[in-house]
Amino acid sequence: MPATQSEVKVISGDTIHARCQWRDLIDHLVKAHRGPMPLVERSALFADGANGERQTYLNQLAWQPGIAMGTKAITVMPGNARNGSAEPVGQALFTLFDGANGRPLCVLDGTALSHWKTAADSALGAKLLARPDSRRLLMVGAGALAPYMIEAHRTALPSIDTVLVWNRTGSKARLLAEAVGGEYAGNLEEAVKTADIVCCATAATSPILHGEWLREGTHVDLVGAFTPEMRECDDATVLRCRLFVDSRAFGVDQPGDLGNPLHRGVIGRDKIEADLFELCQERIPFVRGLNDITLFKNGGGGHLDLFTALYINDLQLR
Repeated sequence: MPATQSEVKVISGDTIHARCQWRDLIDHLVKAHRGPMPLVERSALFADGANGERQTYLNQLAWQPGIAMGTKAITVMPGNARNGSAEPVGQALFTLFDGANGRPLCVLDGTALSHWKTAADSALGAKLLARPDSRRLLMVGAGALAPYMIEAHRTALPSIDTVLVWNRTGSKARLLAEAVGGEYAGNLEEAVKTADIVCCATAATSPILHGEWLREGTHVDLVGAFTPEMRECDDATVLRCRLFVDSRAFGVDQPGDLGNPLHRGVIGRDKIEADLFELCQERIPFVRGLNDITLFKNGGGGHLDLFTALYINDLQLR
């Protein structure tokens, strides 16, 4: 008998936060990247808000043939942060379908899913690329995603014993530092120079991270930029670093971090060594030199939402 609307599960954000475990999700992402390869697509609409801010309606589609397909619909409304609205800047829903027969399986709170997916994606990158003895994590940005990034990195690299937090608005950085048992960083340059891992999750449209600040052995995690106009690091950063992305489909050309210097000829495509599919499938071996500076561009993509939704749906069935 075909599924009816009443049979489709709704998985709330509270349930996602209560059931998910970082270590299990990171392990799940490793296995998911080993195949089958997903089909992916992204579409976006943009408009100007009342104060000229750019509003976004984004749809991310992914299909792992024979397993599942899903779509995440996302709204990004920067005005919410400026006008005192209780609504977050980014909100989303994810719909999961059975890959064998197309039956709707569940609708998930896409905002909670995004936080777990994004942080686990970056934490997997750090687990594969950062020095395993990394101790000092610098969180650049203190938005809604930041505490998840910190927690996921601490799980992936248990050697982390110090967390620094920097934000353009110092009061936000102080609040987050207190909440996660970290330290407030008042000077970004000084904090970068002492960090083993620099994680950036901002809405910057011009570089805030400068390559000359990075010390040897550092791992850089760039999360915030998702359009060509957004950029968190400068040319010196991409020139100094060994470059990796979560996927070549979404981490290279679309965000400005790598897309901007690539299109201007500052770097060539051969500078980007591997993505998570190639690393998890061990198609491209990675050996870290002691003084290598690695950069992981977290570009997102619907396949990561799909992988995470499958993990969450499986938790519900246990």
